[in-house]
Amino acid sequence: MKFEETLVQDVLVLRVHEGRIVADVVPRFKESLIAYAKSGKSSIVLDLSDVTFIDSSGLGALIGSLKAIGSGGELVLCSARDGVMSMFKLTRMDKVFQIYANPESAAAALSTRNGADREKPHSGDR
Repeated sequence: MKFEETLVQDVLVLRVHEGRIVADVVPRFKESLIAYAKSGKSSIVLDLSDVTFIDSSGLGALIGSLKAIGSGGELVLCSARDGVMSMFKLTRMDKVFQIYANPESAAAALSTRNGADREKPHSGDR
């Protein structure tokens, strides 16, 4: 699984370079996310702009990664395309994950996590 790593406001942004997050790529996907978390990168923005489809196994991998990160870190999503966003809404995963319009707004939210002025998620604003 290939990720493009960037720092936005000192927050790690991982852009997924995979069009489909489905059963055959899920083990590598989950393993990679957990490896980032275990390496000390506990606050992660996952940029889904290249992802055109995610199935239930992909959603399960996201949940597993979220649990592996634990309460000491965060996993937020951004740039979900309409089809992917529909899957999140259909499965109510949009209530589990904070989903932002772009990496900058997601990073800003994590950067100001301790403040009361934290930016609210933008589920439909792309």
